[in-house]
Amino acid sequence: MTKSSTPVTKKKPAPRKPAAPPQAAAAYDRALPEIEALSPEQLIAIKLDIPRAVSQVLGVLPGLLALRPAIAEALHKHDIALLDRLETYALAAWYAHLLWLSTGAAESALKPLLAEAAPLRENLLGDAEALARRGLLDADAVAEIRAGQGHIDTANDLVALSALFSGSWPEISGKTAATEEEVKRAGEIGPQLLAALGVREHGKGPGPTEAADKRARAFALLAHAYDQTRRAVAYLRWNEGDAETIAPSIYKSRGGRATGASDDGPEPDDAEEAAAPTGPDAGTAPAPSAGAAPAAVPPGPGPQAQPGAAPPAG
Repeated sequence: MTKSSTPVTKKKPAPRKPAAPPQAAAAYDRALPEIEALSPEQLIAIKLDIPRAVSQVLGVLPGLLALRPAIAEALHKHDIALLDRLETYALAAWYAHLLWLSTGAAESALKPLLAEAAPLRENLLGDAEALARRGLLDADAVAEIRAGQGHIDTANDLVALSALFSGSWPEISGKTAATEEEVKRAGEIGPQLLAALGVREHGKGPGPTEAADKRARAFALLAHAYDQTRRAVAYLRWNEGDAETIAPSIYKSRGGRATGASDDGPEPDDAEEAAAPTGPDAGTAPAPSAGAAPAAVPPGPGPQAQPGAAPPAG
């Protein structure tokens, strides 16, 4: 394999906050035919924090798109459309997650969530700006968060801040006033706030069972597309050795212990790692293992979940 002329990537991309609900809803609508077409055997158990995974994928997307021409040239059999639609799949998974959260949200929760969210955002954002000035966090990512205004941006900002802090926790632990508990809470309250806003603005949404099914399907679509893209990057960047920096696993917590996980249980074996190309002689990105038993469809929300609403449209 001819060695890529692209310099080695040393700096890991910063997570990015998800799009506002209107853009995420549009992505969900575009992906819905593919979401509904998945068979139960194609679904996988959700053993990670979806908002943080989405933020991570959106953060690495510019670097992946920069490699698109090289991937298309080197791997003729690779489905490049998976990379082209990766942003759509990520936002669709984000919106499906919000729909699922909305089944357990109530408008009465909005006021206390807002009362907690605003100071938490400001405290974490101030800490992030101090770390960015020291070169410990991505200054552009922090500035993008600061630019947000309104309740919806507050919610999305908390998701982005949680992903940003947790992704760099080994480097910043002990150098910031922010605590792991605050970072975890930001990852929890952001999606909850969006769900509560949806209850207020739109009334009832899909029932818990339907929302859980769509969430599982949307996540499976994203996970497959990102997994296949990582395999292509692993082959293409074998000599440079920076594939894990360009496209890190969404299953690996890069910030110490996991924070803000929305699903209980241990992380699954990182099957995508085991199936990655083992060297430049791999030829094309390998197909998924055919021997693995399909994971069960994740169950719907627990007995406390009540019919809720779609996230706010603006």
